[in-house]
Amino acid sequence: MKITTVDGLKKKDFEKTVDGKQVGLFILTNKSGAEMSVTNFGAKIVSLNVPDKTGKLTDVVLGKSSIDDYLNDQEPYFGAVCGRTANRVADGRFTLDGEEYRLAVNNGPNSLHGGPKGFHAVVWDARPLDEQSLELTYLSKDGEEGFPGNLKVTVLYRLTDNNAVEIVYQAVTDKATILNLTNHSYFNLSGEGDSHIGDHELQINADTFLPTSDVAIPFGKPEEVAGTPFDFRSLHTIGERIEDENTQLIYGNGYDHNYIINKAAKGLTYTAKAISPKTGIVMETYTTEPGVQLYTGNYLNGSFTGKNEHTYPQRSAFCLETQHYPDSMHHPDYPSVVLRPGEVFESKTIYQFS
Repeated sequence: MKITTVDGLKKKDFEKTVDGKQVGLFILTNKSGAEMSVTNFGAKIVSLNVPDKTGKLTDVVLGKSSIDDYLNDQEPYFGAVCGRTANRVADGRFTLDGEEYRLAVNNGPNSLHGGPKGFHAVVWDARPLDEQSLELTYLSKDGEEGFPGNLKVTVLYRLTDNNAVEIVYQAVTDKATILNLTNHSYFNLSGEGDSHIGDHELQINADTFLPTSDVAIPFGKPEEVAGTPFDFRSLHTIGERIEDENTQLIYGNGYDHNYIINKAAKGLTYTAKAISPKTGIVMETYTTEPGVQLYTGNYLNGSFTGKNEHTYPQRSAFCLETQHYPDSMHHPDYPSVVLRPGEVFESKTIYQFS
């Protein structure tokens, strides 16, 4: 049983009782030596070490060195599962079956990532299945952060032998509710602590995206990416057009937008590819979800210390958050985020490294 990760994170630094439940660090290792560590506080991926072009293991996700650092973190979403509704709900309210629900507001006028005590900030029950798999479960009680229904959520993390991170989500409820789950890992394929992802090449399998208001709520209709800085249908560096005089980039302080994945059918669909020119590490993303939020770490500011005494300045990481579209409950034409009793929510995302 490993007690430290390959880059020196210690299990004992994550052992603490939080909200009456035991927190720990769980280290997954595959047969080729890659390694992922997860804490059950927020179901957060803490480290992810994959081989670079020379075979050297490189940690490609931002994070913190201890549970105390996570509890006092100015950026609460590093590596976390976000819910009940990832992304934003306009004005922190929605109506379902004729009843209005008011959510915790924590992002200007909006509710973000399930509210201040969303799934990123609770202790999940953890059960290692084998050396490469961890099952996390959480019961979100009726009324938690304003959401209706007792919702039971299961997240399965698996580190495969071909260096893929598989994430499988399942959920059931006893009352109609809304649900939109994602993982909010911040990636830097040159290694966490590298100061800029502007040189990363990125491709996104999407012909359209959702323009937003100045408070990041989609206007409604998707727009074509063609002829805009949002066109990643072929490889472009992230930094190539991020400073363009474009209203959407100004609103987001960079990229912080949901792309409509080109899906031919249900099931796993190729979503995106990112490449670091420094390490040669390639990350391909696949998902069953209809959308992916590209976020380029626009509000990181280097004001706090992450792992290995590293600081994380602006745009030192990117996120590819597979999900349903933001604010879907206010847009009947978007894929539904309503979950009803008797239904089983299922979703899968794969981050494949090579």
